[in-house]
Amino acid sequence: MADTILVVNAGSSSIKFSSYAIGEGRTLRLASKGQMDGIGTQARLRARDAQGAVLTDQKYATEEVGDVPAAMGAVGGWLSTHLGGLPVAVGHRVVHGGPNYAAPVKVDEAVLAALERFVPLAPLHQPHNIAPIRSIQARFAGMPQVACFDTAFHRGHADVADRYALPDGLYQEGVRRYGFHGLSYEYIARTLPRVAPELAGSAVVVAHLGSGASMCAMRAGRSVDSTMGFTALDGLPMGTRCGQLDPGVVLYLLNEKGSSVKDVERLLYRDAGLRGLSGLSNDVRDLLASDAPGARLALDYFVYRVGRELGSLAGALGGLDGLVLTAGIGENSPEIRARIGARAAWLGVRLDETANRAGGPRISAADSRVSVWVIPTDEERMIAEHTLAVVMP
Repeated sequence: MADTILVVNAGSSSIKFSSYAIGEGRTLRLASKGQMDGIGTQARLRARDAQGAVLTDQKYATEEVGDVPAAMGAVGGWLSTHLGGLPVAVGHRVVHGGPNYAAPVKVDEAVLAALERFVPLAPLHQPHNIAPIRSIQARFAGMPQVACFDTAFHRGHADVADRYALPDGLYQEGVRRYGFHGLSYEYIARTLPRVAPELAGSAVVVAHLGSGASMCAMRAGRSVDSTMGFTALDGLPMGTRCGQLDPGVVLYLLNEKGSSVKDVERLLYRDAGLRGLSGLSNDVRDLLASDAPGARLALDYFVYRVGRELGSLAGALGGLDGLVLTAGIGENSPEIRARIGARAAWLGVRLDETANRAGGPRISAADSRVSVWVIPTDEERMIAEHTLAVVMP
């Protein structure tokens, strides 16, 4: 695997990874893609090459892969044995970069210490993003590692989009609206000139709709505003996260219900969103297949909030030329796309039913004033490109 960039995207019980071969002219070609899931229970390592052929499918006993460092050891061992050698560098998705990191950065102890301070702001992601960095650091001390931030794409917002109506001292401490899913939005921004060149310099809203969900207003490929703020809780309802919430609810839970801070954190991050509303599942596929009233409510609420945020972001842009749907729900659910399109009819959106069912890329009708697109995102490729640029400038 010499002359290869390895990309790692780690969660609480899974590690996704991709390897990219570095070609002439520093081009990157996907070589393999896989994941280790079931960490701590029944771990399973699967990987395929760029054509989809199975490279490995291994299962591990609980005691073999009980945590992320053990999983990284298993993944690294397989990559080294089957692909030959060590990578040039490893790039990592890190959700929160805080106020000081507006671009990818080579990791050292000072960077790690800074990133660990943001764990309370992204408890579902940040600890698991950092764990494999530490694991690789311990095993391969000289291996260059690069942190790529989901917040970086949104840096440069105007003050009115970046601030809360709070005293300036809190802003200077870093209490501000960061926005997330930036690697996904950056990929879409770079892809628009090729897929939809008429939108490359226009006012576009991109909806990253998955288990984590947000929307971004872009003009000429740059972020103008986003639905997420200080943490990844804000904006749209998500699989298990609440989305926009009156802060008075938190005060009520603490002062009147006697909830602890940990209780509130668990509620807002793990027991809310589609799961909380439906009482059934955090998976849109399960909710679409159910006739339960809670499932219908959760989906209605999700679509309503997407429509409401679309109007808000169109207002921030001063108009709207295009809408892009991406990520798991956006790319794979024609029904949710159709419902979002119907709610956005007042903006001039009209979908082509056949094109929507086919998955696009363009799914709007010829007479739709706002063109609508389905564009698959690729955060891993963005991480690979950033990592290569940092270690081989």
